[in-house]
Amino acid sequence: MKKAIIIVALAFAVVALMGCPTVNLPIPGGVGTASIVKTGTAEGTIILGAFGNVDAGIATAAKNGGITRIASVDLEVGGLMLGGITRTYKLTVTGE
Repeated sequence: MKKAIIIVALAFAVVALMGCPTVNLPIPGGVGTASIVKTGTAEGTIILGAFGNVDAGIATAAKNGGITRIASVDLEVGGLMLGGITRTYKLTVTGE
């Protein structure tokens, strides 16, 4: 019985300490004819899926880069250590 408890505890520890990979998600849309001369980003982190002030929206990223016509949008979602307890979001907008 002690071996089973140790094995379960070790398995839980391994899963809890694993980090999640970062995933890039290109979002279709925007004005395809816009020249790509400017880049703007918006990013933030959420803890436990509820805590954090994240404004990683397209409008915020465009405002941060001084963009009026959007050519492309890329969303990067990453999980940090402890099994993704914290989640990071970074949105990158390109355009003119």
